[in-house]
This record gives sequence, structure tokens and C-alpha cells, in this order.
Amino acid sequence: MTNYKLTLCYDGTGYNGWQRQGNTKNTLQETLETALAGILGAPAEAAASGRTDEGVHALGQVVSFRADTALPTDEILCQLRSRLPADMGALSLEIAPPRFHARLSCKGKIYVYRVWNSVAPCVFERRYVYQVPEPLDEPAMRVAAAALCGTHDYRSFCAAKKMKHSTVRTVESIDLTRCGHELRLTFSADGFLYNMVRILTGTLLDVGLGSRSAAEMPAILAAGDRAAAGPTAPARGLFLESVRY
Repeated sequence: MTNYKLTLCYDGTGYNGWQRQGNTKNTLQETLETALAGILGAPAEAAASGRTDEGVHALGQVVSFRADTALPTDEILCQLRSRLPADMGALSLEIAPPRFHARLSCKGKIYVYRVWNSVAPCVFERRYVYQVPEPLDEPAMRVAAAALCGTHDYRSFCAAKKMKHSTVRTVESIDLTRCGHELRLTFSADGFLYNMVRILTGTLLDVGLGSRSAAEMPAILAAGDRAAAGPTAPARGLFLESVRY
């Protein structure tokens, strides 16, 4: 059996998230596995670096799978591109070391959250941004973002009610970049909890809108309580940009 590393991009708008589910076939994982089975002539289980939620997009999702086939990688990639729907794209395929696993081997990820910060309409990008028409206090948001970086218990920024594993993560950076009407928040960390980026974004937007202070961030971290943090920003503005190994 050969181990493969596949890099994908996708528009998550029309899917019920990455993970295969019993009550629907409309997931990214099942769509990919169906395409792979048609190429390889046998089932192939695709493991992603992380299970993106319903409506979340990816610019560089990494997937690993094993297959027993004589087809060269360029042929598999070519066929995969022809079989996947228009909202999924196979960017690259390579043979990986035998012990490589897209999730277990992951050392870090970068997510980008896009905010359309204007009263002007955003017709053509509306599926990929969260519109916040009110002015944002970006300096205050940057102060808050800096306070949220480092190695901390991020339980307050996790939507899961129960966690089997540690909620301690290291957030290396949270950068804010203004591109005209758009404000981009870029999060780099060794890993993220369930809905963590969207809750961090919602909390930072609260600061930007003046409904909470940047000085509150240490107390929110210390609380270990989801109720202490801000709202969960909508899925449509979130992109998995890249995965680090």
C-alpha cells in the first residue's frame, strides 16, 4: 500500500462540513472518497488535517490516504481533477512517507478570517466574507489580539461542551491586515479547538465595536468558560489557508 499526501482547495458553502456523516452524503470527505474509489477501483479512506465545519472554506487542506495501485501520481491527480465537482480542487498529489498522517503529523495551521468592514455592498464576495458595516477600532483589536497570543488554556474559546484532551494551545500570531474595505484576521497556531478561530474573531470584533475592552482578554482566558468570550463569527468568512508539517 502506498501512502499519499493530497492538497485540496474547496468552497465549503454547499457542504455539511468535512466529516463523513450517516445522515447525509453531502460532505467533503464523502465526495472526495467517492471520486478516489472511482479512480482506484477500491475504497480509500481520506484523513484530513482537520475537520472544517459546515460552510468553512479551504485554500490548502491536506489529506492523506493509502491505496494499492499501479497508477502514477500525475494520472491519479489528473483523474481526480476531472471527477471532483467545480467547488473542490485537487492542487497537488505526492507519495508520502509510510508513517505520514494528515492530522497526526500536523505541526501547525494558518486560518484567515475575512471581514467586509463597510456599508458598501459586497455582492460578488458575499459568500466568503462576514459583513460588519460599523467602524472598527483596529488599534484596540490589535492590542487584544496580542494578549490572546502565547501558550494558554483556550477553553473559553471552544464550543465543545466536553473535551477528552487538553485545551492548551500555542497561538504564535494573530495579525490584522486592512485591504480597502476588507479586514483580514490571520491566525497561526500549533492547533485549534472546535470553533476556536470563529470565537476569537467574534471576541476581537466585540473589541473593535467597543462592546468589550482589550484589557478583558486575560480574564477571558483565565475564566475557562465559553460564556466569557464573544460570539461565534459566521462560518462563511473562514478559510483554512495552510497546514504545517
